[in-house]
Amino acid sequence: MNNIEKFKEIPLTYSLMAVSILFFLISSIADKVFKAGVLDGCAVVVKGELYRLISSIFLHSGGMHIVMNMLSLYIVGKMVEKLFSKTAYLSLYFISAFFGAFLSMYIHIGGVAVGASGAIFGLFGALAGFVFVHKDRLGGQFRAFMKDFGLLLLINLGIGFAFPSIDVSAHVGGLIAGIVGGYVIAKNPKFVWAYVSVSLLLLVLFYNYLTSLYANYLFI
Repeated sequence: MNNIEKFKEIPLTYSLMAVSILFFLISSIADKVFKAGVLDGCAVVVKGELYRLISSIFLHSGGMHIVMNMLSLYIVGKMVEKLFSKTAYLSLYFISAFFGAFLSMYIHIGGVAVGASGAIFGLFGALAGFVFVHKDRLGGQFRAFMKDFGLLLLINLGIGFAFPSIDVSAHVGGLIAGIVGGYVIAKNPKFVWAYVSVSLLLLVLFYNYLTSLYANYLFI
């Protein structure tokens, strides 16, 4: 199998990886790009720089960060991309990232963050949601998956709590959004637009709440 055939198997996963690596290389050279794209709660909520919700997904804080996230994205992304449509895959990826970012801004007021971890945890959650919907058909495979899922979840959360620089809140937000989305879409692929619509509504409401929260924070 040549490289073109490999790319055609999981084009979205490879494309997201390529964009992330490109952003990492550019931001490593140009520090201004990194500073302008990080998830800065005050900039997003107070100044309305919503583009940071997307740019921060593709930025990473160092070599180990980008390597671990891209390896994780490749492992879980290729499975999710084969189970869900392209629209569902991208919806799960970005909506999970947004919920992870919003929860991060809520927990860490005034802090900054970067990385695709929230989105990746969302894909992992979507896989769990899919497997849960089809548990009767999977039989023993379902129990094995849930056991491995629980173990990996505990390990990742343990690592997150062990290293303060890792934003566990983004992981949790992305994971929950992914599980819900994966479950809903696995029930009926046509429900993807309902998932997107409800998610965007919740994000708007969350954003409005953060606006008042940050206003109180800044004027304390």
